[in-house]
Amino acid sequence: MTGPLLTLFISAFATLFVVLDPPGCVPIFSSLTNGASVAHRRAMAIRSVLIASAVMVAFALGGQSFLGALGISLPAFKIAGGVMVFLIAIDMVFEKRTERRENRAEEVISAAQAAAKPLESEDISVFPMAIPMLAGPGSLAAIMLLAARSHGPKETLVVLAALGSVMLITLMALLAAGPIMKLVGAKFEGALTRLLGVVLAALAAQFVVDGIKQSFGI
Repeated sequence: MTGPLLTLFISAFATLFVVLDPPGCVPIFSSLTNGASVAHRRAMAIRSVLIASAVMVAFALGGQSFLGALGISLPAFKIAGGVMVFLIAIDMVFEKRTERRENRAEEVISAAQAAAKPLESEDISVFPMAIPMLAGPGSLAAIMLLAARSHGPKETLVVLAALGSVMLITLMALLAAGPIMKLVGAKFEGALTRLLGVVLAALAAQFVVDGIKQSFGI
């Protein structure tokens, strides 16, 4: 991989890693699958990552055509997407995003208990794990922004390779959710989420700056 492509890969990887936040998904997945068998948890982890990956690839490849059909320019989408990702970064720094994810997890568990169903029978791979926890508004906006900044099929493939790498890390994190939670604990996970939020805020600001430059021809 040449210098510019390697730089693109690192940038895309960092952006997607921070937005998807694999460490932040671990405690949520652990709580959602509490009481499920090892085989059932493994199946749900694999299924959730595959579904989220398919949705994000679809947005990466077809996002620009979709925007064109709506009459939305790429610079405008970069600005809007950058603002959205910046709001996610703020939530990460102040731990509001984790709190919302935990609330979604509690709602799913409560719904299962109210229906008198054992959690084992609940398949959380599509909702809420794949959508919206993994393939949510922020991650979809990020992958579309990265694809929009790509020039030619080579750069698009590099972005997709970065997505695949992050998804692989996410899958490994979900599969090892139980041991990871015992090892690191909630305090370390919270500190890491805040640090990643600061990085994401800087990346979001760069998206907005690029969008403004292209809009005004600077």
